[in-house]
Amino acid sequence: MTNNNINKRGFSEEIELKAMKGMPCLVMNILAVLVAIAAFVFGVIMIDEGSNITAGVILTVVGAIYGYIIGPMIFPGFRVIKPNEALVLTLFGRYIGTLKGAGFYWVNPFCVGVNPAANAPLPQPMTLKQSLAMGESSTKGQVIRESKKLSLKAMTLSNEKQKINDQLGNPIIIGIVVIWKIVNTAKAVFDVDNYKEFLSIQCDSALRNIVRLYPYDTAGHDNEESLRGSSLEVAEKLREEIQAKVDVAGLEIIEARITHLSYSEEIAAVMLQRQQASAIIDARQMIVEGAVGMVEMALDRLNEKDIVNLDEERKAAMVSNLLVVLCGNKDAQPIVNSGSLY
Repeated sequence: MTNNNINKRGFSEEIELKAMKGMPCLVMNILAVLVAIAAFVFGVIMIDEGSNITAGVILTVVGAIYGYIIGPMIFPGFRVIKPNEALVLTLFGRYIGTLKGAGFYWVNPFCVGVNPAANAPLPQPMTLKQSLAMGESSTKGQVIRESKKLSLKAMTLSNEKQKINDQLGNPIIIGIVVIWKIVNTAKAVFDVDNYKEFLSIQCDSALRNIVRLYPYDTAGHDNEESLRGSSLEVAEKLREEIQAKVDVAGLEIIEARITHLSYSEEIAAVMLQRQQASAIIDARQMIVEGAVGMVEMALDRLNEKDIVNLDEERKAAMVSNLLVVLCGNKDAQPIVNSGSLY
């Protein structure tokens, strides 16, 4: 089977439909219908009077055909397109083009608009928040009542939070928000069953693939990437992963961001204790480094000023006392010794 609207890879190519301006066609059709009705009336009068039966029959038939059949059939072909909207049209099952650009147009009245996301059941993983963000007005499990027109605006997808294991196997709760838009209406309509549901599923899959590559936190190792410490890098890789999966649907991922990140409930308390212990160790390390530097400075200044000559035993006692004072959690209580050390 061959189709000139499908390329070698099997993806549908978008065709921009050149439609007629609607207002001139509307005025002309209204005038034509009025003229046809008038001709029908005059034809009936001529037949009734018997002045010219042949002309009367012709006027009656032509006026009836156009005034009551052809003229009304033309009116369904008028379409209004708002800014950042598109209408994918098919004629007897064949894709003829996409109507874009704000305006009032006339197309073949037998053309049918196609939008697989319209009048489709809301996917079960979606929440009310997600359905509203995607321009839908129904709740979970109900039927989406929306137009056959496709929105070309930037839209927001916010999936439910998921429990995923990170690189270290720790279960975490993570949620993302994805900003996207349609760039190829033919792919969005014909190459996937429901592009909104397809996007939601691919976001979940890409999120799991990316989260497994990073740990939640690096525990003080600044040179390693983590979900908490490298959010911008993770978000960019997430956007690239989703984009690679939704190219077939003609969608563009503008931005992907992490909106929620936390440990799962079963390990949250343990991880909090670990973070507290890590913070205490880092603080103690800083205190000890500072205390050693102060002791070293004190000994050097005593030697430079030649205030007192200390042997190794006295130096050890002095160092011990200073470290206890500087590294203690509480203020030290000084003891004054007015006599000799020996």
